[in-house]
Amino acid sequence: MRDIFTAELTQLGEDLQAMSRLVESAISSAGTALLEGDVALAENVIADDSTIDAIERDLDERCVALLAQQQPVARDLRIVVTALRMSASLERMGDLARHVAEVARLRYPGRAMPPELEPLFRQMHDSAVRVAQRVTTVLGSHDLELAEEIERDDDNLDRLHHETFTATLGGDLTLTPQQVVDVTLLGRYYERFGDHGVSVARRIVYLVTGELDEHGGP
Repeated sequence: MRDIFTAELTQLGEDLQAMSRLVESAISSAGTALLEGDVALAENVIADDSTIDAIERDLDERCVALLAQQQPVARDLRIVVTALRMSASLERMGDLARHVAEVARLRYPGRAMPPELEPLFRQMHDSAVRVAQRVTTVLGSHDLELAEEIERDDDNLDRLHHETFTATLGGDLTLTPQQVVDVTLLGRYYERFGDHGVSVARRIVYLVTGELDEHGGP
């Protein structure tokens, strides 16, 4: 019975990694669609988000079943509860990638991104992709140093997000109202993507150490 339970826990971890790889692909493709005006790529991201959602539902159902049937304690309980929380964060990251793709599709055949802000959003794109890649790796390795790197990547996204406000509200750019809305939303999507990546990283730290942060959560 214990062997079956251990195998189920291992499968949860593998499915979280698979889910994260899909998120990684989604944010990479969404950013490319945005910056290059590739509507076909944007459509693919939007359609593929349903796969991420389906994995989350399946993971959640299995976690609830494990809690009800196995009544795990100690570290096993941490694994199941942490898996529930991480699947929710990964699903939200997939949603945010879809939102980026939806903006790209909505503005086609034009570009949502004003040319003057393209370098800034390329930096945001690169940082978000790096977050996603590291999340996938840390889910498999439980590397605490890499988890800290995700926090630093998120700090960079926060800084870049702040620069979008500077550009739209206090800069020299002449933007249409629609461009202001698009830039504001896109900056927020990328910023929140990083936040959810940090959430996954912190839950890995909690899983490994059992320690809570200063806010009383993992």
